[in-house]
Amino acid sequence: MIWPMRVVSNTSPVSNLAIIGHLDLLRLKYGRVAIPEAVRRELARLGHAEGRIRIEAALDEGWLTVEAVPDRRLLPLLRSRIDEGEAEAIELARQTDADLLLIDDLEGRRVAAEESLTYTGLLGVLAEERLAGKLPSLKAEIDRLRSECRFFVSARVEEEILRGVGEG
Repeated sequence: MIWPMRVVSNTSPVSNLAIIGHLDLLRLKYGRVAIPEAVRRELARLGHAEGRIRIEAALDEGWLTVEAVPDRRLLPLLRSRIDEGEAEAIELARQTDADLLLIDDLEGRRVAAEESLTYTGLLGVLAEERLAGKLPSLKAEIDRLRSECRFFVSARVEEEILRGVGEG
């Protein structure tokens, strides 16, 4: 089911889902996902050819959209703490009253919390899809993220999330 939500994403959820062949989960779950221009530039430099192709297809299909941050005045302050893509994603989410921000970086999540934004990360999205029966194994997807994307998940977080979906 597509929920009428306003969703903004940072680079990591989009790039990693594209690499493991699950980018379409975002379209199926949210209908439309916005990314700021800095995230678009980061995604264009993705070193995984198939992942880049999947991202370009999502942009061509129009469900992954690039949006400018309306007011850029606070970006330099945010950039003192987080990278450009995260700063723009947080500001785009804040300024457009997004319902959800997709972000993985710990410091970026701290800033999002300080801005009172609702957020989740890649593992949160995958866990929800596992609970909805759309993925046979979250453990298998975490293993793929580690091997194919060099995605870091601490043993404690992995154990908690797998237990939460009935795999631990």
